[in-house]
Amino acid sequence: MSEPPHYELATIDLVLIGVYFLVVLGIGIRLAGKNHSAEDYFLAGRGMIWPLIGVSLFASNISSTTLIGLAGDAYDKGISVFNYEWMASVVLVIFAFFILPFILRSQVFTLPEFLEKRFDGRLRLYFSGLTLFLNIIVDTAGSLFAGALLMKLVFPELDIAVTIAVLAVVAGLYTIAGGLAAVIYTDALQTILLLIGAVVISVTAFQEVGGWSGMTEGIDSAQLSLIRPLGDPGVPWLGLLTGVPLLGFYFWCTNQFMAQRVLSAKNVNHGRWGVIFAAFLKLPVLFLMVLPGTMAIHLFPGLPDPNLVYPTLMFELLPAGLLGLVMAGFVAALMSQIDSTLNAASTLVTMDFVRRWKPDLDGATLMKVGRWVTGGFMVLAALWAPMIENFASLFQYLQMVLSYTVPPIVAAYVAGAFWKGANARGAWMGVLWGTGAGLVLFLFVGVTGWIDLHFLYVGPILFVISMAVLVIVSRSGPPPTEEKQALVWTKEFYRAESRELAEMPWWQSYRLWSVLLLISTGALVWVFA
Repeated sequence: MSEPPHYELATIDLVLIGVYFLVVLGIGIRLAGKNHSAEDYFLAGRGMIWPLIGVSLFASNISSTTLIGLAGDAYDKGISVFNYEWMASVVLVIFAFFILPFILRSQVFTLPEFLEKRFDGRLRLYFSGLTLFLNIIVDTAGSLFAGALLMKLVFPELDIAVTIAVLAVVAGLYTIAGGLAAVIYTDALQTILLLIGAVVISVTAFQEVGGWSGMTEGIDSAQLSLIRPLGDPGVPWLGLLTGVPLLGFYFWCTNQFMAQRVLSAKNVNHGRWGVIFAAFLKLPVLFLMVLPGTMAIHLFPGLPDPNLVYPTLMFELLPAGLLGLVMAGFVAALMSQIDSTLNAASTLVTMDFVRRWKPDLDGATLMKVGRWVTGGFMVLAALWAPMIENFASLFQYLQMVLSYTVPPIVAAYVAGAFWKGANARGAWMGVLWGTGAGLVLFLFVGVTGWIDLHFLYVGPILFVISMAVLVIVSRSGPPPTEEKQALVWTKEFYRAESRELAEMPWWQSYRLWSVLLLISTGALVWVFA
């Protein structure tokens, strides 16, 4: 196996990257003085409009881990990895229709807090603790590791742990200072840089490989197909129908670091428009971030690690100056997910634990606590990130961890959103049984390998176990109170909403844009099926 390549940055590249760091730090410092309460710091005063929400959702999702993971998986297994991206459109439409309005109208700070309103405090504490674990071990650590991979190509003599520590400090500083507002405004800048970089790399690689015919020449047609057979190691079709939607539902509908942007919306309409806008932005990802991995099969065969595909495309194809701009975009993507997860983790600890134990603390004190917590989690993520080097694929690491941990919570959210009979004891027992089953499966599948089971099948199995226990226990106990049942979607709610939409201009209807989104998604999947 060959050694990873080594590259050098020109002076102009280093200057552009340095300017970017100064700009985002300046934004954080400038916004720090505008935070006067916990609502200002954690939810940007609940005044965000839909373009910023949509762009921020996209930027935090298409992070450096996704850039590296999508291109690497396309290089190694084929474009079926894009199934995670287009499925987001379906999931976000479901979120906008059935769940988002109840979350926003409940005026919660966190998604675990919403679970308490629907069920009880046990689920809130459990889910908050689980989300904290996933935010640090999966999301923040994964982004730090992805950034360190890129930096190691430029500075191979640097220890990966030291590189991760430096990246963590930079991202943590402006997040600590500016809170969610700093995260969202820097995300807007980061998205522009990210898309410029992705477009330039995609177009350049397409030209270098000789166009569409050059890209497909000698490539197994299976690598250019989204719908794969049951035995496919990447995304088998049954896993696409069952496992991918579960992971998508967790990520977009219940994950605090994504949903926090929606919680900052000035009203329900802006929240809905924002998530639909983010879903539209996901569709070009196939051409900008997945297919370049396929092109790299021709351009750079035999890379020792799939995680090196996207960084290699950057350094090999881009000239000085432009490379610095694209590097800034890549670092922007890195910072976007790190700042998001750090802010979300800080919100969870402060609002779900500290405020619960110290309800008399005022907003300014809670904001100070949140800043200290952000710094602490920044350190923890930096310590764990080097461990990810032991996994074969960064994207595989991210999806595997989620498959074993999140299905019980997804079951609780789904039952709570659509079934009035789901009660607190049923939801709690469903989570306990599902979590226990997840530990058993992880032992037999993930650790010992005694059972050969694709991770996309693990999630549905745990979901069914959790849901079955939830239904059985709920039916054997008293129904929830009317206050809790009011958080369940009903036909009456739909009719009332239809009357409200009838009074709005047609182009403001989220339902219309949802239909157009689903049609666009279906057409794209059909072409590459």
